Amino acid sequence: MATRSVTIASSVGLHARPASLLVEAVTESGLDVEIARPGEAPVDAGSILGIMALGAKHGEEVVLSAEGGDAERVLDRLVELLATDLDAQ
Repeated sequence: MATRSVTIASSVGLHARPASLLVEAVTESGLDVEIARPGEAPVDAGSILGIMALGAKHGEEVVLSAEGGDAERVLDRLVELLATDLDAQ
């Protein structure tokens, strides 16, 4: 299983627009991706409700994990997405 850690750059954390863009990217990847705050249970990164319930705020670290042949590339793309202030776009 591939994993990556990233600090949330969006000023409002993973709410509304940033969460929706993450779900869209996960869905397009075709992989099962999980996201978690360190030390907490992971949630489905393809679920807007799961991500919103995570409550990840600006500046907090999250851990992404995925399995599959393309997992490393997909996680690199998701890290790039989360490391960007998606509210500023």
